[in-house]
Amino acid sequence: MQRLTLDQAQEAAKAALADGAQLVEVEFPSTTLSAVSGDGEGQNEMNASMGFLRQFLGGFRSRAASTRVFFPDNVELAVARSGQTEDPSAGRKAMDPKFADAVFQLGYLTQQNAAWALFGFYKSAFDPVNLVKDTDDLLVIAYPSFNPREELSAVYEIYEKAAKKRNVPIIIFNGELDRVRGGYYPSMFFPEIAKFGRELFPLMTTAYYIHNFKGNRPATLFRCYPGPWQLLARNPLDENDVRVLWSSDKMPSLKEVALEILPAVWK
Repeated sequence: MQRLTLDQAQEAAKAALADGAQLVEVEFPSTTLSAVSGDGEGQNEMNASMGFLRQFLGGFRSRAASTRVFFPDNVELAVARSGQTEDPSAGRKAMDPKFADAVFQLGYLTQQNAAWALFGFYKSAFDPVNLVKDTDDLLVIAYPSFNPREELSAVYEIYEKAAKKRNVPIIIFNGELDRVRGGYYPSMFFPEIAKFGRELFPLMTTAYYIHNFKGNRPATLFRCYPGPWQLLARNPLDENDVRVLWSSDKMPSLKEVALEILPAVWK
């Protein structure tokens, strides 16, 4: 990952917060700048996001004592603090701890019960809202995409019960929220996720965003707040040669880009 991307993401998020944004999205590929979600194994993409999150948070170090970072669950928080060993059978790579010496306040969205997790059940009586302290003035949500039904529900509860009444802003980092926007989770079967999208998306500012389109019209949908949304084409022989195909103040849907905008502007 280019250092420039993380610098841009930091500054874009800071600009959005300075303008009063209460919900801020930061989203970019966790493996390479040309990748799309799913190119890598899920656990390894989360591990990569953890490393980039640690670097991203460096831009907020001055307010670390009042910034709480929520990992997806208690197991992921343990990995952040202690690292993990390699497990080839699970496709898991070894990883050094990224937050062993973190000065930020740490928490988690959901609590896994080791026995029940084997059967796919993650729900418990744990309430992440109780982890939010009166001294917290910034909440960062780390990649809530592994178990989105529970994790996005937890984000919604944190916003409604803790952040909204005190105007504490929330940054969602690599949450893969396009799956919610695009209807990947049918509302009939995922009412919690539908509620998150319906009530929180209108309040959200996408501060930094990269989504790649592959195929015979490769392009990148890009935004760096407060700039416009842009569709970019990169010269495969020179990554610094980038041309703007399209620009707008409004975020398009990925379906709109793929079926309407790209065919119209690609030359």
